[in-house]
Amino acid sequence: MTSEHSFRPTAEDARLLKLALPALGNLVAEPLFLLADSAIVGHLGTPQLAGLAAASALLATLTYLCVFLAYGTTAAVGRRIGAGDLPGAVRQGVDGMWLGVILGVVLGLAGIVFAAPLVRVFGASPEAVPYGVTYLRIASIGQPAMLLVLASTGVLRGLQDIRTTLVVAATGAGMNVVLNLVLVYPVGMGIAGSATGTVLVQYGMAAAYAVVVYKAARKYDAPLKPDFEGIKQAATASIPLLIRTILLRIALLAGTILAARYGTEALAAQQVAWSLWGFLGLVLDALAIAGQAWISQLLGASDVAGARRATRRTIEWGVVLGVLLALVVLATRQGFIPLFTEDQTVRNLLEDVLLLEALFLPIAAPVFVLDGLLIGAGDGRFLAWAGIATTSAYLAAALGSYHLDQGLTGLWWALGVFMLARLIALGTRIRTDQWIVTGADRGASGAGTEDATAAAEVAAVTQTP
Repeated sequence: MTSEHSFRPTAEDARLLKLALPALGNLVAEPLFLLADSAIVGHLGTPQLAGLAAASALLATLTYLCVFLAYGTTAAVGRRIGAGDLPGAVRQGVDGMWLGVILGVVLGLAGIVFAAPLVRVFGASPEAVPYGVTYLRIASIGQPAMLLVLASTGVLRGLQDIRTTLVVAATGAGMNVVLNLVLVYPVGMGIAGSATGTVLVQYGMAAAYAVVVYKAARKYDAPLKPDFEGIKQAATASIPLLIRTILLRIALLAGTILAARYGTEALAAQQVAWSLWGFLGLVLDALAIAGQAWISQLLGASDVAGARRATRRTIEWGVVLGVLLALVVLATRQGFIPLFTEDQTVRNLLEDVLLLEALFLPIAAPVFVLDGLLIGAGDGRFLAWAGIATTSAYLAAALGSYHLDQGLTGLWWALGVFMLARLIALGTRIRTDQWIVTGADRGASGAGTEDATAAAEVAAVTQTP
């Protein structure tokens, strides 16, 4: 192996880690909203907790599907920063934020009007439905703020100001606990207090981000009013990422549905295994987000050689991280499993499944990274088509395993097929030049400038004290 490809520290590693570590903190902070709500509402009673579970499942699904707001905005803003077009970068970000607000209003109204049937669809029992409806209707008021937060996060990632997103997310998570505790118990609002506290925090976070973007817009004379043509372009550009996200969600739901057909023990083991996989996915997502922000600026600056180096280095870090996480799972699974169940059947199933998780992590890690890099490059159309092909492969493998009665481990082998198919598709794409489109806009070449100088100038405006 040549020194060029050996895994030795490079000057670029510091930049990558500087982006990835705050991104990890941001990603971990976000799930604390639901965790805090569950812990606080759980002491009100089982029906209240069940109602929260149904409403939260719907809200989490909506947030998951709308993550394209963050991804698409990151790529668009990063390209403009790399090209030295600071006013254009802020303008793109503002368009994405307005798109988030509009979608939030539509989804929020739908949640208020259709709360009862939606809560029932997500499995709430008759005694839990009233509590779920109460929570969902109040929480739906926060949808415009929540989607504005998603879009704003994408803006700051594109500016490579991930520190601010970490500060806002961590502060919001802490305030959420305090407000919910006060409103649920001393004030006596019950489950409505939990939803109200979360909504207040969401609007507080949205306001914090709006102030940061406002400062940048004023400095670079970028318009803040809605530009409906720009909003339309942002929405159109986001469609491929939405398709990709829906396909990933289908794969997730299919695995859970098929696991349920093997019985309660299999479903319980699947829940624990998916929870661990999801947590490890956050770690890998942090690296993918860093690569996404980095690659968008390099392509915007027309630095093809730099983009290639950044791609190779980010993938190398992904492989190393995947191997390390696999070793951690192998070393800790014996102590991890008893924390979640005393049922020996479930423990036995988890023992087998966690071995497969460890086996697949070194494959999944570069998949996460490649996905993030291609999102940062704006290669959404390819990701959508690749998603159709790889999800079809997964569904075929999962259904084949089910018909052969291979049990829960068979479904996880199907996941391995899914990861391998994605690795082949994304890895083949990254080895070509088709995803490398330079300039401020994907599809239009432009002369680049010093992306680091542009990013540093914007960071001086957006960085929190």
